[in-house]
Amino acid sequence: MVLTLLKNIPSDASQMTVSMVAATPKPRLVKLAITSQGEEPFSIGDSSRKATHYVVKVEIGGAAGLVAPLLGKQPPDTHVWILGGEAPAFVKSEGSLFFGGPVWRIELASPVWRRVPVAGSKD
Repeated sequence: MVLTLLKNIPSDASQMTVSMVAATPKPRLVKLAITSQGEEPFSIGDSSRKATHYVVKVEIGGAAGLVAPLLGKQPPDTHVWILGGEAPAFVKSEGSLFFGGPVWRIELASPVWRRVPVAGSKD
């Protein structure tokens, strides 16, 4: 559901917030803060493309939201790359697939990602 939402975000939107029911042992309503981190280049064969990098942060409301980071219950951010255009497509995702689960990287088999230096990094 989140991937379908990300594929339909307007390209000029830098941030948006949506509500979602989290499938936890006790279902709860959370907010997803979705932020665009810009475009990142990759290639498929000889074709160069750019995918929009989104960061999805789960915001737990109320007292539970204040306590969650202290107890190690704050879910890690999920990173998703979407190829824009007339027919947007999923390219890559890095994040947990379930509460408390490991971070998984899911990506298409053929893209080759070009390393782009980040300001302030040692790379």
